[in-house]
Amino acid sequence: MSEAIQKIIDEKLIAIIRIEDTNSIEQVVTSLYKGGIQIVEVTMNTPGALEAIGRIKSLFPDLLVGAGTVLDSETAQSAISAGANFLLSPTLDKATIRTGNRYGVPVIPGVMTPTEALKAYEYGAQMVKVFPVRSLDPCFAKDLLVPLPFLKLMAVGGISESNTEDYLNSGWHAVGIGGQLVNAQLIRDRDFVEIEKRARRFVERKNNTCSFKGGE
Repeated sequence: MSEAIQKIIDEKLIAIIRIEDTNSIEQVVTSLYKGGIQIVEVTMNTPGALEAIGRIKSLFPDLLVGAGTVLDSETAQSAISAGANFLLSPTLDKATIRTGNRYGVPVIPGVMTPTEALKAYEYGAQMVKVFPVRSLDPCFAKDLLVPLPFLKLMAVGGISESNTEDYLNSGWHAVGIGGQLVNAQLIRDRDFVEIEKRARRFVERKNNTCSFKGGE
């Protein structure tokens, strides 16, 4: 297992940054960092995403920084060149996973079914992202890990303060948090204090969960 995937499993929380411009990226990441977040993902449909990844890594060398919404191998290559430690996608693409593995950068593809999850594993994915998870019961992970105990599962799409503990106590190895943590309105209001407060609350929720061992 790669160091990046192990850190994701250890930290459990991934902050998803999807904003209209990256002029505020340093303030956003500083707030997340002060709130206890150790892993961030900058989506590739954020203007200036590649430059933002490089800036974050330069300013916060101990953070794990990923690229999200990576849809193809060409985008994967660009994100890797920018310094991304891991890649996430809402979909399953074999060529993208192969590109990541070629350069030692794990790709976490999006899946929704046991068949897709198994294919992702066979393609070389060390973890899969179930997306959008809001349409599934948190116990989906436990059910999936019965026949496929070797999978590592991340829940994304609908994670909030109120359900983080439910997911992490139900077999999920990690959760990705988007608009409930960083959203356009908070950025427009320059309310970075609120982002830090939300980060702290999510970390507290994580610390209240049990350490799940299934599927390892």
